[in-house]
Amino acid sequence: MNSAQERDTNGPKPDCCQQPNHCDQWEKSFSLSDSYSQHQRIYTGEKPYHCDQCNLTKHLHIHTGEKPYHCDQCGKTFTWSGSLRIHLRIHTGQKPYLCDQCGKTFTDLSNLTRHLRIHTGEKPYLCDQCGNSFRLSTQLKRHQRIHTGEKPYHCDQCGKTFTWSGSLRIHLRIHTGQKPYLCDQCGKTFTDLSNLTRHLRIHTGQKPYLCDQCGKTFTDLSNLTRHLRIHTGEKPTTATNVGTVSASQLN
Repeated sequence: MNSAQERDTNGPKPDCCQQPNHCDQWEKSFSLSDSYSQHQRIYTGEKPYHCDQCNLTKHLHIHTGEKPYHCDQCGKTFTWSGSLRIHLRIHTGQKPYLCDQCGKTFTDLSNLTRHLRIHTGEKPYLCDQCGNSFRLSTQLKRHQRIHTGEKPYHCDQCGKTFTWSGSLRIHLRIHTGQKPYLCDQCGKTFTDLSNLTRHLRIHTGQKPYLCDQCGKTFTDLSNLTRHLRIHTGEKPTTATNVGTVSASQLN
């Protein structure tokens, strides 16, 4: 059997083309099985031929850094036409992807997919060092720096390095003197939200950290950690785990 005959017999024919080499829809017969197979693609949508040169050209953009697709609204450029199409929705406000759980809409399918994990609880990105899992690949990447010790964020003022971009941002306020967090009780300002939160406990009297040995409470975790040494007898120079909240865990 030749290749043309093989293509003619592979797969079911469309309803209009059940007779050998004859299309009832077009009322047309074909003398060659190969011609008939090509005709069938009108109905199946099959497109078996692709241009290697076009695909190669698109792929080479990765290596050359070329970004030929240009947004005429803001000037941003993109490697792929699809990326530009999604970007344009920022300007148009179009959000065609709807979450059927909460009604929130998104500019592209990937953002919707990531959002849906909030509802499903899915955390597909697993840390192979400690077993923690994460909703987003970026969350896993940030987490892995705990294990690797990587500190890619660098202060150009004093040279100090940080694991997280947020930590660097807060640190830079030491140099700029910026204190954007204001206590509405006394007017004192702070470089970051966590310091303001701890400070507010002075006004509210809240002491959320409890010693499980004697019942004493504290405004912040570091004070509880220091207090627990009374029960354990541990010297400050040997206390390394600032996250400890019970005397038994300090032993």
